[in-house]
Amino acid sequence: MKVTVVGAGAVGASCAEYIAIKNFASEVVLLDIKEGFAEGKAMDLMQTASLNGFDTRIVGVTGDYSKTADSDICVITSGIPRKPGMTREELIGINAGIVKDVSSNLVKHSPNTIIIVVSNPMDSMTYLVHKTSGLDKNKIIGMGGALDSARFKYRLAEALGAPISDVDGMVIGGHSDTGMVPLTRLATRNSVPVSNFLSDDRLNQVLEDTKVGGATLTKLLGTSAWYAPGAAVSGLVQAIACDQKKMFPCSVMLDGEYGLKDICIGAPVILGRNGIEKIVELELSDAEKAHMQSSAEGVRKTNDLLEF
Repeated sequence: MKVTVVGAGAVGASCAEYIAIKNFASEVVLLDIKEGFAEGKAMDLMQTASLNGFDTRIVGVTGDYSKTADSDICVITSGIPRKPGMTREELIGINAGIVKDVSSNLVKHSPNTIIIVVSNPMDSMTYLVHKTSGLDKNKIIGMGGALDSARFKYRLAEALGAPISDVDGMVIGGHSDTGMVPLTRLATRNSVPVSNFLSDDRLNQVLEDTKVGGATLTKLLGTSAWYAPGAAVSGLVQAIACDQKKMFPCSVMLDGEYGLKDICIGAPVILGRNGIEKIVELELSDAEKAHMQSSAEGVRKTNDLLEF
């Protein structure tokens, strides 16, 4: 199992670290355009192998896509990160060119790979890869929903005063501060609806805190977060590599599901060795349907800025 991570910044390096620690991949290639940067990150991570007990080989390369050849899974984290006050959508001009170039080089050397897109604006970058890479649609996955759902569960556990292992919940819709659709109605604590424990006002606060989860961290850190995004990616990669058939909300190309077509947006999917093995269509309430449609409109506006 060979995994390539393009972009050796904080998110890419965290992703490589979590994949290595889980010890399911034989090799992780970390690629960056900055001379020596990926090599240094890879060496630093390899020096933790005996301490963290993993045998995955991490290789760093500068701009040489031939070293990524025959990768089973490729992760694209490339592009500029958000700064305080910046929306994900504002990144599109720069990041679209980067993602298009990166995906082209990856597919050239690994024509059967599965691509996971992390770069923002993530739904539009996933759509761009669909339109330009030539890969089957089950092999292109946007990461956002897995991260947003982890942030949702964190906020739910905080509100409940409960261990996070007690909590389950999901976020669908666009990966943006206004586009997320946290499904509070379906969230549970050990199978009991969280509405049994939390007032409507408190649940609404959880919803709003989840939607601005990334912006909150960007304001505190001065740049995008990296630990949770890296962990979210590693979870998707492991589900595919180990054929786990796990369900994650991911940005996926819809063809009629949720009443939407020709758009990449967050929906629950089953992930296995073939990538997206099934799109799960939930029965949404009228309010949730309306939020999903509004979210899709926002994604389409950003997609309209893309140049193929």
